[in-house]
Amino acid sequence: MAQHSIDVELCPCCGYRTGAGTCPVCFWTNDGQGDPDADVVRGGPNGELSLTDARLNFAIYGASHPRYQEMVRAPRPDEQP
Repeated sequence: MAQHSIDVELCPCCGYRTGAGTCPVCFWTNDGQGDPDADVVRGGPNGELSLTDARLNFAIYGASHPRYQEMVRAPRPDEQP
Protein backbone atom coordinates (compact mmCIF):
# COMPACT_ATOMS: atom_id res chain seq x y z
CA MET A 1 0.00 0.00 0.00
CA ALA A 2 1.28 3.48 -0.88
CA GLN A 3 2.23 5.80 1.94
CA HIS A 4 1.07 9.41 1.70
CA SER A 5 3.47 12.18 2.53
CA ILE A 6 1.90 14.46 5.12
CA ASP A 7 3.16 17.57 3.33
CA VAL A 8 1.54 16.82 -0.05
CA GLU A 9 -1.42 19.18 -0.44
CA LEU A 10 -4.80 18.12 -1.72
CA CYS A 11 -5.90 19.96 -4.84
CA PRO A 12 -8.85 22.17 -3.86
CA CYS A 13 -10.57 21.39 -7.17
CA CYS A 14 -10.27 17.63 -7.72
CA GLY A 15 -9.22 16.57 -4.23
CA TYR A 16 -6.20 14.50 -5.26
CA ARG A 17 -2.80 14.76 -3.55
CA THR A 18 -0.96 16.61 -6.29
CA GLY A 19 0.64 19.36 -4.21
CA ALA A 20 0.75 23.08 -4.84
CA GLY A 21 0.96 24.63 -8.28
CA THR A 22 -1.01 23.53 -11.32
CA CYS A 23 -2.65 20.17 -10.81
CA PRO A 24 -1.88 17.60 -13.53
CA VAL A 25 -5.18 15.79 -12.79
CA CYS A 26 -7.59 18.73 -13.27
CA PHE A 27 -5.36 21.65 -14.35
CA TRP A 28 -6.54 23.97 -11.56
CA THR A 29 -3.80 26.28 -10.32
CA ASN A 30 -3.77 26.29 -6.53
CA ASP A 31 -3.86 29.97 -5.60
CA GLY A 32 -5.03 29.46 -2.03
CA GLN A 33 -8.75 29.56 -2.78
CA GLY A 34 -10.84 27.17 -0.72
CA ASP A 35 -14.34 26.40 0.48
CA PRO A 36 -14.95 29.76 2.26
CA ASP A 37 -14.55 31.73 -1.00
CA ALA A 38 -15.20 28.98 -3.56
CA ASP A 39 -17.83 31.04 -5.42
CA VAL A 40 -15.50 34.03 -5.94
CA VAL A 41 -13.88 34.56 -9.33
CA ARG A 42 -10.38 35.73 -8.44
CA GLY A 43 -8.95 36.07 -11.92
CA GLY A 44 -5.25 35.37 -11.86
CA PRO A 45 -4.06 31.95 -12.99
CA ASN A 46 -7.58 30.47 -13.11
CA GLY A 47 -9.04 33.25 -15.22
CA GLU A 48 -12.82 33.53 -15.19
CA LEU A 49 -13.34 30.36 -13.13
CA SER A 50 -14.46 30.22 -9.54
CA LEU A 51 -13.44 27.12 -7.60
CA THR A 52 -17.10 26.07 -7.52
CA ASP A 53 -17.31 26.23 -11.33
CA ALA A 54 -14.00 24.40 -11.70
CA ARG A 55 -15.22 21.59 -9.43
CA LEU A 56 -18.40 21.26 -11.47
CA ASN A 57 -16.36 21.20 -14.69
CA PHE A 58 -14.12 18.51 -13.23
CA ALA A 59 -17.17 16.39 -12.37
CA ILE A 60 -18.53 16.78 -15.92
CA TYR A 61 -15.43 17.01 -18.13
CA GLY A 62 -12.60 15.59 -16.00
CA ALA A 63 -10.80 18.95 -16.07
CA SER A 64 -11.25 22.32 -14.38
CA HIS A 65 -12.28 23.76 -17.75
CA PRO A 66 -13.35 21.88 -20.89
CA ARG A 67 -10.41 23.40 -22.80
CA TYR A 68 -8.00 21.46 -20.56
CA GLN A 69 -9.41 17.99 -21.24
CA GLU A 70 -6.46 17.03 -23.45
CA MET A 71 -3.91 18.33 -20.92
CA VAL A 72 -4.93 16.38 -17.81
CA ARG A 73 -4.07 12.84 -16.72
CA ALA A 74 -5.62 10.25 -14.45
CA PRO A 75 -4.55 10.37 -10.80
CA ARG A 76 -1.83 7.95 -9.73
CA PRO A 77 -2.48 5.52 -6.86
CA ASP A 78 -0.26 7.56 -4.51
CA GLU A 79 -2.35 10.68 -5.20
CA GLN A 80 -5.59 9.23 -3.85
CA PRO A 81 -7.01 11.31 -0.96
